[in-house]
Amino acid sequence: MEYENFNDLLAFVTVAREGSFTRAAKQLGVSQSALSHTIRSLETRLGIRLLTRTTRSVSPTEAGERLLNTAAPRFDEITQELASLNELRDKPAGTIRITAAEHAANNVLWPKLSPIMHDYPDVKIDINVDYSMTNIVSQRFDAGVRLGDQVEKDMIAVRIGPDLRMAVVATPEYFAKHGKPRAPQDLQQHSCINLRLPTHGNLQIWEFEKNGTQLNVRVDGQWVFNNTTSRLRAALAGYGIAYVPEDMVCEPVKEGTLIRVMKEWCPTFPGYHLYYPSRRQSSSAFQLVVDALRI
Repeated sequence: MEYENFNDLLAFVTVAREGSFTRAAKQLGVSQSALSHTIRSLETRLGIRLLTRTTRSVSPTEAGERLLNTAAPRFDEITQELASLNELRDKPAGTIRITAAEHAANNVLWPKLSPIMHDYPDVKIDINVDYSMTNIVSQRFDAGVRLGDQVEKDMIAVRIGPDLRMAVVATPEYFAKHGKPRAPQDLQQHSCINLRLPTHGNLQIWEFEKNGTQLNVRVDGQWVFNNTTSRLRAALAGYGIAYVPEDMVCEPVKEGTLIRVMKEWCPTFPGYHLYYPSRRQSSSAFQLVVDALRI
């Protein structure tokens, strides 16, 4: 016969194991009379007595013992599996998709996330390097990375990096041959290494500020790239002046392979922020990423 309601089976197993309607009712969170009615209904449907009741105890009949030995282990397996699923829910797992510019991906995301990933093999990080102002909702990203002043107001923003300052650099050989620019306007007389932005194919405008005076300069040169690493490589090869994040050139400047100029004109921008929709449901994997990146 078909059997659809397993609540009465669970009730029977509990009573048989406890040897008491009182203790079983307390464990199941039902009244003793309701539990007794459930057992009688089960016995009626099966057409056989399952429990022997006395004034002092309750014990399974031969048929009840057989049912108990068959059903109880199944309920135990189900209970254990549900507990395992509950643990899995709390265990970080799944894919987290993040869009970020190359500098943020290399200098913030990688150094902060790579040390923890060995401990969470079920978590996958999918990083898309992109300089465009990606709509993370329509493009189905879990989060994006932008400078603080670029994050939209309806997003949750978590600071993940210090303030970012830019640097203007070139090789000693380049400056020896062409001279050093003293002010932003001088850059228009130099070979500069450009960054092409994906939005309408525009070139990056170099932003400067000094004593409250802001100047934006469009520059020109032999080389145009769509990533910062290639621009730095071209500068190191002597092809001209690059405008890059300060932390990328600390070592070359210290070693003397690059010279930094116009430092007093280089602005500081609000650091990188991880941003995501306020309505996003936070999984344990996503929270792991946020906590690892947060400063």
